[in-house]
Amino acid sequence: MTRPSRELSRREYLAGSGAAALTGLAGCTGVLGSDGSDTLTVAYMPIYPDMQYFVMDQEGYFDELDANVEGKQFTDGPSIVKAYASGDIDVAMFGIVPAMIVVDRGIAAKVVAANIEEPMGILAHDRFAEMWDPNDPAGSFEQWRSETGERFTFGTFPEGSVPDILLRYWLVDEHDLEPGEHVDIVGAGGANAVFQGLANEEFDGTSIMEPVPTKIAANDLPYQFIDVAADFMPGQPAAVTLMADEVRDSDTAAAFVRQHRRATEFISSNRETAAEHASAVVGEQSLPVDIARQAMESPLSNFITDPREIESGTKIFAEYANRLGKTDSTLSAEQVFDYSVYDGLE
Repeated sequence: MTRPSRELSRREYLAGSGAAALTGLAGCTGVLGSDGSDTLTVAYMPIYPDMQYFVMDQEGYFDELDANVEGKQFTDGPSIVKAYASGDIDVAMFGIVPAMIVVDRGIAAKVVAANIEEPMGILAHDRFAEMWDPNDPAGSFEQWRSETGERFTFGTFPEGSVPDILLRYWLVDEHDLEPGEHVDIVGAGGANAVFQGLANEEFDGTSIMEPVPTKIAANDLPYQFIDVAADFMPGQPAAVTLMADEVRDSDTAAAFVRQHRRATEFISSNRETAAEHASAVVGEQSLPVDIARQAMESPLSNFITDPREIESGTKIFAEYANRLGKTDSTLSAEQVFDYSVYDGLE
């Protein structure tokens, strides 16, 4: 069903849900003021689609905002959705689908920037890659089952996430295959969980973004690309920048997106340094500098800011999000995006 109102502020949303006593509306009041003394809480994930966050943090771009930025790292989109609903987040840099869930729940927020396009790849075990025939996908998976005695299992992010929906689209719309019939899909959590599942051969393949494919190659794990999003869904959306209306209606909105665009331009011209920034923010133990640099050379590392570049793919994701029951309705581009902030930049 359609929500009764999509213009609720987070204060109204929380009051209506009995959570008005929560103190998590960090930053919004101060951001709307002029003293810049309050905190803008920005959620992000340790994945390449959030590269602009790493650059803005390490290059000092956040220092030019009229608010103190507090970054909060999350492993997955659902955790950010929960924090957003509690009023703990002002800006979130995460997947387009969890962003839709926030909007669908009636929380006043919209996407003001895209972070990346076409960042997903379909990887499969080397043994399956030798069997893979895109002209006979069902036969390929049947051959795997015949030879291994088990149905092929993809392990990726939770159901309804960007990697999960892209995988389902690739299976159903591109190859007429049904999850649960031809293949199994397991929601494994975040990027580290997917990597470990592949390393332990708990999964036979995945739908994933950088830096996981590069980490797989660097560790000589037996998996390879059998397809990439650019070849079957041009303009595929992934991580975006979702901004609460209290921020979006203030001068901070344009300032933030301006620094986002500046970070995108920096990445384009300074890819090696941007990779080093990613390693610094994520942690060198989890993302060594050499892996980070290699991942920047991946065909999946396509960083952008203009939200219109992912509009067509977002329509596909909106349909799948509704089909999977993640949203109550199929959201339109007008409900998801606010182009005015980007369009108004000098």
